[in-house]
Amino acid sequence: MNRDQVESGRAVLAEAVAMYRTALGDRLVAAYALGSLAHGGFSALVSDVDLGLLLSDPLRSSDPETVLMVAEAAKAGGSELHERLSVFWGSPLTLRGDQPGGRFPPLDVLDLIQNGLLLMGEDARLDFPEPSRVDLLVAGAEFALTFLAGVGQDSEQTSDVGSMRPADSDTVEQLRRPEVLLAQGTRRVTKLVLFPVRFLFTAKTGLVGTNEAAAEHYLADGQVPSTDLVAAAVTWRSAAPDDAEAEALLRGGMIPLYVHYIDDHIARLNDLGRSGLVGAFAEWRRRIVA
Repeated sequence: MNRDQVESGRAVLAEAVAMYRTALGDRLVAAYALGSLAHGGFSALVSDVDLGLLLSDPLRSSDPETVLMVAEAAKAGGSELHERLSVFWGSPLTLRGDQPGGRFPPLDVLDLIQNGLLLMGEDARLDFPEPSRVDLLVAGAEFALTFLAGVGQDSEQTSDVGSMRPADSDTVEQLRRPEVLLAQGTRRVTKLVLFPVRFLFTAKTGLVGTNEAAAEHYLADGQVPSTDLVAAAVTWRSAAPDDAEAEALLRGGMIPLYVHYIDDHIARLNDLGRSGLVGAFAEWRRRIVA
């Protein structure tokens, strides 16, 4: 991990935490670095800057607006890293599952518990139960349908105050046409390649996976498609790819990678009796291979 890059990312978090302390006062119990700034693998070229906030109970009806307002102000801080700030938030009651509210999907709760790096306040992570593997699988599937397939329903849990936006019909075109995807930039390319790899890792292990750990796990399988593409995408997180080489890898590997991921999750979701999600994944598959 490049120390200067990490310090740049954590400087953005420090600015955001100061802004939230001003806005929330003593209701801000703790703040954490999450994601690659906490568990490793941060890249200034492509990574999000993930922040977790713990507010005191009870949450207020004004909290969603306050959190969003401060996030938007922090994202206007003048650099690309500022623009990639993504804020997750909740309270002890919401993170224990005793009350609804906040924005802390199960995978990010697990990341908080396992990897969260305390930036300020009192560390309360030991009080929170880890999400079940079923919760992780279902939440990951819902995220994929909303942000990768464009067929999910946005919700308070997945509404974005970071850098991922709900997908539209262009997303399927990006999977099918590498030249269209490459025009979106290296960050978009690496996300679309490595998201299914990370979802597969979590589904199989119940763990939060860094891009590197998830890719290593995927490549060790020996029976999976698109291994050259996945291995290359990990390197692209540090250095932008040659377009011709990347286009060839994407053209040959993107559809098989997604079909493998979708088929894996259709089987898992079918075993859980989640017919609605199974149908949505099947429709997504049809659109990709049509």
